[in-house]
Amino acid sequence: MKRTLHTAGALLAAGGLLATSACGGSSGNESGGKTTVTVMTWESNATNQLIDKALAGFSDPDITVKRIDTPNGNYGDKLASLTQAKKLPDLFWCGNDTELQYTGQGLLTDWSEKLSGSGSGSGSGDFTTSSFVPTAMKNWKTADGKIGGVPSLMNTYGIWYDIDAFKAAGIPVPAAGWTWDEMYAAADKLHKKGAKYGLVADAMTALDGPFSASLYSLSAGGAPFADSVHQPTKVTADATYTEGVGKLVAGIKSGAVAPPGYDISSQQSLFAAGEIPMLWSGQWLAAGFLTDKPKIKYGFAPLPQVDKAATLYDAVGICTPSYTKNADATFKVLSYLDSTVWTKVLPDSPVAVPAYTAAQDAYFDALDKAGLTTVASTVKADLDAPLTQGVRFTTQWASQSNDLITAYWPDILQGKKPLSDLQTMIDKINDVIESNG
Repeated sequence: MKRTLHTAGALLAAGGLLATSACGGSSGNESGGKTTVTVMTWESNATNQLIDKALAGFSDPDITVKRIDTPNGNYGDKLASLTQAKKLPDLFWCGNDTELQYTGQGLLTDWSEKLSGSGSGSGSGDFTTSSFVPTAMKNWKTADGKIGGVPSLMNTYGIWYDIDAFKAAGIPVPAAGWTWDEMYAAADKLHKKGAKYGLVADAMTALDGPFSASLYSLSAGGAPFADSVHQPTKVTADATYTEGVGKLVAGIKSGAVAPPGYDISSQQSLFAAGEIPMLWSGQWLAAGFLTDKPKIKYGFAPLPQVDKAATLYDAVGICTPSYTKNADATFKVLSYLDSTVWTKVLPDSPVAVPAYTAAQDAYFDALDKAGLTTVASTVKADLDAPLTQGVRFTTQWASQSNDLITAYWPDILQGKKPLSDLQTMIDKINDVIESNG
């Protein structure tokens, strides 16, 4: 995954887990009378092997679980083709945006009744809506309360930092509670000490930038960029938001912050090689660092704040098409995947924290065992942050908004358009929201 989820496969691919695709239909009955439940992931071969090993422990005499082999490819495109052909497997990895849009179109099985603990084959008290991180489950529901899947893993965000680079520059390393001004000041000093850029933060400079910039205004008591990413009624750029964007513009102009268009394809390896002293990214890099062993000493700190802690939320999950042939059997496998399977997979590949809270210890234990204490503490801080902003719109018309952001945001950040054009961008996006209301 890139940094975030523009398509269903964004998250885990960025963490070194490759997006994959497949062809397969919904569950049927074997000659022996068993129900077969099919599963499609976007994981790497190595992670799929861990999943297969964990699924071997699933014990139900009436159910066979079959994971569909999926060659590497564009998961989003394959998902779209399977959707059109009505050949989606019973369980498939999906992003929050995909789940909401598909559920709204009636393409997915609604699990809200089962997750409430009522109805035939419903979840027990150990697998209901209250068993998940509240923010993740809240944002998995459509406006009318339907739930077309369950959140599985959560992205959390922070600043990766090169400990030796900070020491050499005489700067305290980032820690919970540090400020935006301290981040920009550190980036400037690191740049002046020889780094090409003190901070690389495509989350701020690329398509999702207006949402990430919202953390400044939220933390300072201002208005968020979007009042909701799922059912937005307006976007806003108040004085506090504009102030925060102005500081980003100044950081880019001075060379402290990498500008829009900076090639992020090798940012993880450049950070690991000591060439990027600060990198705004997600917890998923930890799994890759455990394998690749960076040459530097590194840490992971929460995103900066003005007053209160504020962070981004994002989750991926597992969805089920509306035409699954045995919903009860599928739900049993879904429950096992989202709980037990992750407790067996994450110790060897701690890519993300589970949204299902009872499975989280396996993730944090793996980080502690690997000595990644700053990663564990930052992920926990993100989960506890009082203020959150979604990473992007999940609406059907999101591409219209994206076109406007692309037309204005990079030029504003690079001084090619005045800061006052923020309001022009805001007005145009609000027109899109109103026309699609």
